[in-house]
Amino acid sequence: MSFTEDDKRFMELALALAEKGRYTTQPNPMVGCVLVKNDTLIGQGYHEKAAGPHAEINAITQATENTQGAIAYVSLEPCSHTGKTPPCVNALIKAGVSKVIVALQDPNPLVAGQGISALKEAGISVLVGLLQEQAAALNKGFLQRMRTGNPRVLSKIAMSLDGRTAMASGESKWITGEAAREDVHRLRAQSGAVLTGIGTVLEDNPQLTVRKGIDPLADLQPLRVVLDSKLQTPVGSSLTGGAGSCVILTCSQDVEKKFALERTGFVVVVLPVDSNNKLCLQAVMDWLGEQEINDVMVEAGSKLNGALLQAGLIDELIVYLAPAILGDASRGAFNLPDVLALSDKVELDFKGVSTLGDDLKLHYGVVKRKKETGV
Repeated sequence: MSFTEDDKRFMELALALAEKGRYTTQPNPMVGCVLVKNDTLIGQGYHEKAAGPHAEINAITQATENTQGAIAYVSLEPCSHTGKTPPCVNALIKAGVSKVIVALQDPNPLVAGQGISALKEAGISVLVGLLQEQAAALNKGFLQRMRTGNPRVLSKIAMSLDGRTAMASGESKWITGEAAREDVHRLRAQSGAVLTGIGTVLEDNPQLTVRKGIDPLADLQPLRVVLDSKLQTPVGSSLTGGAGSCVILTCSQDVEKKFALERTGFVVVVLPVDSNNKLCLQAVMDWLGEQEINDVMVEAGSKLNGALLQAGLIDELIVYLAPAILGDASRGAFNLPDVLALSDKVELDFKGVSTLGDDLKLHYGVVKRKKETGV
């Protein structure tokens, strides 16, 4: 299947438009659409917000001339079902487009090729696969949830040059500089949920809200999730303040503690234990997927990070590396069993590096997955 340079250029524009919905479309994917007629751009749009018009509708609505015979470039397969909005394929058919070029087929079971089939049945030419990898990278969390039922998990770790995340006392404010901390707020804003453990709650009393660098989107807050197997979260925790909801996931059957936390505004959800009688981390991921969370950002200490990594539940790592050395007595990033052979190491796939002030931002994918564990 061959595409022209013009096809590529217009699809690149559709992808750039889709990116504009980075902070606002969850749990929906980011989608962009471009309409071209006689080699001229006549309309463009993107999915701006969940429950709002889809990209195709916005592009058709904003078209500067009749769309009859136009080519539509769409970064994700148009939907064919009625959800919170009408099917996009119907709008494209009604608009009279002659061809639709799709970057990526939608794995959502409600779509999954049905949109493409509906367009073809209406006599519209459909081509699929232009800039497919770029389109997939745009919606990694959504695609993973559609295919596995679980969200994409990204763990954020701020550490010194010698791999330390806190002093032995637990002091960690601040290892990295202001620019890195502002970037963390952008990551939070892109996430459907921020996940932490009870150890971090007790030591740092965090808010885990979006507070910096996202204007004018600072009011968009991720779901805050605490793994607290014994319901030790203080009722006066900072997590009860600020915007957004906070959920405590636990395996405790202590009804009095549960009611006390719920009275202060927490939502408490009891989940199963694993074979070691610990809060089952796979059950945590299943629950997050059921809440339509595409992307989870982990902000936790070495115990939870180690457990998630060992269970094979971390997909990507963002490491903020500070120009400092904290020494052997300080805390590490992962609490893991000793690696006795190089063949057992956790392998990482380097994705990129950038500078943020005096700090480095390192991006890795996790290649090798380990056995199931709990917390």
